Amino acid sequence: MEAVIPAKPEPVALDSGKSAVIVVDVQNAFCKKGGMMDVMGSLNENRTGRVIDNSGKVIEACRRAGMMIVHLRMAYRADLSDFGSPDSPNYWKQKGVASEPGRERRFLTIGTWDWQIADELTPQPGDIVVDKNRFTGFSNTELDVVLRTVGARHLVFLGIATNVCVESTLREAFLPEYSPVLVGDACGDIGPDLHPGGDPVECRQVLRVGDNVG
Repeated sequence: MEAVIPAKPEPVALDSGKSAVIVVDVQNAFCKKGGMMDVMGSLNENRTGRVIDNSGKVIEACRRAGMMIVHLRMAYRADLSDFGSPDSPNYWKQKGVASEPGRERRFLTIGTWDWQIADELTPQPGDIVVDKNRFTGFSNTELDVVLRTVGARHLVFLGIATNVCVESTLREAFLPEYSPVLVGDACGDIGPDLHPGGDPVECRQVLRVGDNVG
């Protein structure tokens, strides 16, 4: 059975056996008080709270439908050996946020509080967690193999940030012929709000997926 989501520019029919939910970087660093974004002065708790709440609802509905849930998580080794060399664009892009100014704290390193997925969306048994060290979830990870193993075709995107890792992963998913669906009010951006209204798909439009897909 299929559930039809009223997406734009046209409705999308999701087959639970060929669809997966991609939850991007809903980590303490990006959405919690005391995390990296908060330290940098860029945290919008109302926005991230909305993302967590709506993502939880979508995940639960899709889990009931039997869809695979994949959590992406930004992660660096403690010694930053996978950070990139000084001639790497990632090195210069991330250098300013890899450590807290004036302290010995490093954000997003494996095993730290910042690296952990927010408690509200703690992965459940059967969920897949993929660590990544670049903006896209497909770079140097097993994500593509995991998705192809279950024959995934449609990917439902949730998470943070719309204009960084969500967008990067979604665009790359399109190239090898996955069909991405962005749930606008279950995503959040860094900077000006990109979701003031009129999102392609809203949380409420997928909440009955679990009831409508067998």
